[in-house]
Amino acid sequence: MQMNSAPHLLTEDRPEYERLLDDALRHAHERPELAAVGERLSAAQLRTMALAAVALITATASDEYEQYVKARDAARATVRDTASGPAPDGLGQSGAGIGAVVTVLAPMLAGTAAAIFLLVGYLLKMLEPPPAFAGPMVDAGWFFAAVTAAAIFAAAIGLLIAALRNGSTSLPARDAREQLPDDVALAKDVWRQALLERGIVPFLRDALTEPAGPAVPTPHRPTGRLPKIGYSRPDFAGPDEGPAAAPRPTYSSPDFTSPDFGGPEHEPD
Repeated sequence: MQMNSAPHLLTEDRPEYERLLDDALRHAHERPELAAVGERLSAAQLRTMALAAVALITATASDEYEQYVKARDAARATVRDTASGPAPDGLGQSGAGIGAVVTVLAPMLAGTAAAIFLLVGYLLKMLEPPPAFAGPMVDAGWFFAAVTAAAIFAAAIGLLIAALRNGSTSLPARDAREQLPDDVALAKDVWRQALLERGIVPFLRDALTEPAGPAVPTPHRPTGRLPKIGYSRPDFAGPDEGPAAAPRPTYSSPDFTSPDFGGPEHEPD
């Protein structure tokens, strides 16, 4: 199971769980049941184990957490409805859209026109004799250049005003999120206390008291040699090892004796 897949904890509340866990480990010496932190298991090992078991730990305070989430959602809905109000007949949104388009396009169009008129006008003035409309084109180019500068200045002022306006509206909203209402703050404190006393502290205590500890994956460390497989090769004993071998049977070929054939005896004449 992944650490972010806890069914009883939203993603935005996971940092709160980690802060509560770190605080419990930081002040473990103040609790007799956690006094053994650092002897058999270090604080870092306990933290890793608690993060891996976030679903089991947060399930111990699921009722309190549900009440806290409901109170927080209700408070956020109230702030959102109060802060944001639709403009009548959509005039505010359409006006803001047209103003943004004009602010962006005006400098671009005026600058392009200024570049074209100035370039063409000065090229025509280089002719002998220069055409009569060369001077008006240069004048038009400088006019559009002035319009470009004014449009850029107006756009900068508009962006500054918009930034100040958005900042003034975002600060109260952020303060409203940070400064929780009394009922939301109370529900959060109840959830934190229940999570600490019924979830985090018992988990750490069990991890320290169990002989084998909770089952956690351990990193694989290569041994630098091939693993031994459960098969042993037969022992081949040398000539000097083991019982003496029985003498090998010998085979002797049968003795074939030729019959005594005597040749014909010749008597001397």
